Amino acid sequence: MSAKCLLFSQSFLFVILMHFAIFSKLIYTSAAQSGTTSDRLALLAIKSMIKGDPQGLLTSWNHSSTDFCQWQGVTCNPRHQRVAHLNLSSGGLIGTLSPSIANLSFLRVIQLFNNSFSGEIPPKIGRLFRLRQLRLVNNSFTGNIPATIMNCSNLQFLKLGGNHLVGKIPDAIGSLSMLTVLSLNYNSLQGGIPNEIGRLIRLQELSLYNNSFTGNIPATITNCSNLQFLDLGLNNLVGKIPDGIGSLSMLRLALDGNILQGGVPPFIANLTLLYTLSLSNCQLGGSFPNLFHRLTNLSRLSLAGNNLIGTFLRILPSLYNCSSLEQLWLYDNKLTGRFPKNLGSIMPHLVELLLGSNHMYGNLVSIPPTLHMFDLSFNYFGGKLPSLTNGSSLIFLDLSHNNFVGSLHNLVCSNGVSKTGLVNLGYNKLSGVIPKCWEKWSSLKVLYLEDNNLSGEIPRTLGSVPLLQLLDMRRNTISGSLPSSLMNLSYLKLCYLSQVQVLDLADNNLSGNIPRCFNNFSVLSGIETNLEVQLSFYLDGVSYSVGDQLVMKGQEAAYESFLGLVMLLDLSSNKFSGQIPSELTTLHNLQSLNLSRNQLTGEIPNKIGDMKSLESFDFSVNNLSGELPMSLSGLNFLSSFNVSYNNLTRRIPTGTQIQSFNESSFIGNKLCGAPLTNDCVHVDKSDTTSDQKEDGRSHKVDWGLIVSIALGFIIGFWGIVVSLMLNRSWRITYFGLLRKLIKV
Repeated sequence: MSAKCLLFSQSFLFVILMHFAIFSKLIYTSAAQSGTTSDRLALLAIKSMIKGDPQGLLTSWNHSSTDFCQWQGVTCNPRHQRVAHLNLSSGGLIGTLSPSIANLSFLRVIQLFNNSFSGEIPPKIGRLFRLRQLRLVNNSFTGNIPATIMNCSNLQFLKLGGNHLVGKIPDAIGSLSMLTVLSLNYNSLQGGIPNEIGRLIRLQELSLYNNSFTGNIPATITNCSNLQFLDLGLNNLVGKIPDGIGSLSMLRLALDGNILQGGVPPFIANLTLLYTLSLSNCQLGGSFPNLFHRLTNLSRLSLAGNNLIGTFLRILPSLYNCSSLEQLWLYDNKLTGRFPKNLGSIMPHLVELLLGSNHMYGNLVSIPPTLHMFDLSFNYFGGKLPSLTNGSSLIFLDLSHNNFVGSLHNLVCSNGVSKTGLVNLGYNKLSGVIPKCWEKWSSLKVLYLEDNNLSGEIPRTLGSVPLLQLLDMRRNTISGSLPSSLMNLSYLKLCYLSQVQVLDLADNNLSGNIPRCFNNFSVLSGIETNLEVQLSFYLDGVSYSVGDQLVMKGQEAAYESFLGLVMLLDLSSNKFSGQIPSELTTLHNLQSLNLSRNQLTGEIPNKIGDMKSLESFDFSVNNLSGELPMSLSGLNFLSSFNVSYNNLTRRIPTGTQIQSFNESSFIGNKLCGAPLTNDCVHVDKSDTTSDQKEDGRSHKVDWGLIVSIALGFIIGFWGIVVSLMLNRSWRITYFGLLRKLIKV
């Protein structure tokens, strides 16, 4: 009996377990199906909020396809078939981020960087407790950093840089104990850096670059014992650099662009693993530190803009052991002394050397061939220009605002110029003619030669520089014409500078006619488009902007941030003569046109109104005549206008801009009408009087005409009659011919 009971009990238990297993399986299957359905709907909701998909990244995301794990950018957990990884980076996507992303409850990684998402970051993201990486870099997200993100306790990477976020870093940031990377650079965040960051003991990278943070650098940051990358540059931080940073195994320390005190901190000597130290523009002051002997891995050292005192030749020994040094930025300090002749052998890997705005002097014998970027501007260097040796890697050369003398030939005709993109030799004492050997400069984009004593003509070979965008030769003694050969495109190659945006030849002695080939400037004419706000070039993967002192709207100003948008042609203060070529009016993108203080004659071209982008227009102090073209009234962006001291006549055209200028813009002519106080009534009356005189003359008896007719009649008529009466044979012939004509 007991055996039967035991058997029954075992059978009953087995049945119960089987039912439980089946029931559990049903529940699991139902839950899985429900979860996959939820994921699919969440993905479709995300797609519905994206209005632009230029690369077709979301083409596979549609209602007819049920296997969302195969959709592009979606990676599923192999066990649960739930979305674990969402990667839509660099897809050019435009739209907002749907809050439905929070329904992807198994999500571990979100990568949406390099798109155009806008709007706020959905606070519901804080429900994704499995989330480990959130990368939203380089979008247009706005609003605050959602405090709910601090609920994602497993988060390891939080990268929100390159957006338009505002507000403060949430104080609860310290609760993200797993965080290793926090990158919030290039936003508009404010307030202090919270002390709670010191609780992130696993943190390896902290980047808050280019925001508006204020206050001190928190001392608690030194509790982040694993911190290797610290970038707090371009904020409004003040105070001293915490000494405890010297105890960290720092690889990169960048605090530039803040207002820090106490000089370059001595603990820098302990950061032996450091490869980047950037403390530029921090107003540190003091003597140049002797701290770098042990920093053998140092690749970049930037101490620019700190008013540091020292002699360059005495500074160099402290850097001898920095055998990996590639970038040395020491501009805008108070360094003195000469430039060493053997720098190339001392620092064989040096690529960028910026020593501008110091007090250095002496001759420049040579330029190390390894340099890509070399700046000695605003110093006291003199002597002749050096040459560039064959194999030179130089891309950027700025020797402006020094005392260099002599000819350009040694530099311009070097063999190592094929890679050079910018040359600035302005504000020196260079003299002689401009050499003709420009065919070698195949990469040149920017050339400054202003404020020297250069003479002679502009060589036609300068036109063989195919990429030239900015040419500044103002304030020299260059003479001759942009000669008549400019008309011959196959001969004078200056006409082929199709990429030029800024051509400044003002304040020279150039003469002759203005060439007609300026319509070849395809950027200025609008045939080609420049989309860059800054006129810049790339050096080792980094973009460097270019600036210039330009005269626009009657005032000289510095243009840098927006130079790429400037379209300028300045031929003022020369001796150009002849008429203004009508081809100039095809430069539809030109913003500033200055032909003042020349000897130009003739009329202003009628199609001048086609230059719709003009903001600054100066034809003053010439010998122009005729009327102001009516098309001028269509220039709606003019903010500076001057045609004074010419021989212009009659009424000023009526337009939205023309009448807003001061009378001084029109004086020295015979113009009338607003904004001048003299109206045009007398002009109209004089015209009427002239017409009346013409009419009066037409009513007078023309006795000369009457006498001529009378004499003609008397001589013709009586000459024939008398002849017929006296000569019988003529009379018979005449009347015979007359009868024949009557019969006919």
